[in-house]
Amino acid sequence: MGRVTERRRTIRIRDGAVSVRPDTLVAEEPMEIRLNGRPLAITMRTPGDDFALAVGFLVSEGVIGAPEDIRSVVYCAGAEPGGGANTYNVVDVQLAPGVPVPDIALERNVYTTSSCGLCGKASLDAVRTATRFPSTGTSPSAPALRVEPALLARFPDRLRAAQRVFDKTGGLHAAALFSADGEMLDVREDVGRHNAVDKLVGRALQEGLLPLSRVILLVSGRASFELAQKAVMAGIPVLAAVSAPSSLAVDLALESGLTLVGFLRGPDMNVYAGEERIALPSRV
Repeated sequence: MGRVTERRRTIRIRDGAVSVRPDTLVAEEPMEIRLNGRPLAITMRTPGDDFALAVGFLVSEGVIGAPEDIRSVVYCAGAEPGGGANTYNVVDVQLAPGVPVPDIALERNVYTTSSCGLCGKASLDAVRTATRFPSTGTSPSAPALRVEPALLARFPDRLRAAQRVFDKTGGLHAAALFSADGEMLDVREDVGRHNAVDKLVGRALQEGLLPLSRVILLVSGRASFELAQKAVMAGIPVLAAVSAPSSLAVDLALESGLTLVGFLRGPDMNVYAGEERIALPSRV
């Protein structure tokens, strides 16, 4: 199976001195996701947690929402069923009997890169898949989850401390789930931040934890539309990012009731949507 890191020759220039030595890089390999034996998507990912990645991707697409929706998840070999050596880069998810199979040929032709999780959608309306976990929506009178800003402020440092592969390579995104009282429940790393989120969601589904209605999702980097969608599809009420959100991510958060926090850096942060869940201090 592909390794998480690989070594490559590099020429280093430091203070005018030149040396040749190996450098540790994060591995990036394509993974094809098949649904009932039919190609669905190809994503560039860091090998590891591949089954969770495939399952999480299907959650974000609205195909599955519970462990019983899956009959099996297996590696298969080659570019065609039954052909070639097993590279551990093709994952086939077999749905349980009775679970509807989307019309793959008509709806999408997906190639997802390490920076874009939903590049093959035909239109914005097609991306706005209805979640089966409507509990993401807020109730202004009694929001289900309320978070202190001081608690959120501690999350980025804790996420950074948990990034073991980043320490070796400097080239990975990360995503983590935190409980309402600040416990880090899970953390995943990948070259694609959307893959890291899919790995979290996939593991949660495999453990029967969806919807994730009492957790906070923290992502390194920016909060893009696809990350907001993945949070909504998993029933996650709060998405926080250390960098900026996109305008479309804010629009989706406002429409769906997702709490969206950006520029989370120490005690400073911007709340773009769903402020009912944030225990805001008195305004001046």
